[in-house]
Amino acid sequence: MPVQLSLDVIAEEAVAAPQDVDLAQSVLNACGGDPLVAIRELLADADFLRDQLYIAARVVSSAMARGWKPKYERPTL
Repeated sequence: MPVQLSLDVIAEEAVAAPQDVDLAQSVLNACGGDPLVAIRELLADADFLRDQLYIAARVVSSAMARGWKPKYERPTL
């Protein structure tokens, strides 16, 4: 089983000053500074989360979701 990315973000730090936390740099650090590995890990995470969203959308009843339908892709601007 692949290891989940562990970012070097402290919870209190993220809540206190979210603009000071560079998540992109944290991802690169977690991947040993290799941008190609970072991209592959992020794509794998996105694929996993898309699968989880699909499963959740099928399992949750429509009454509980009150008509909510998931979007599997981020809207473009």
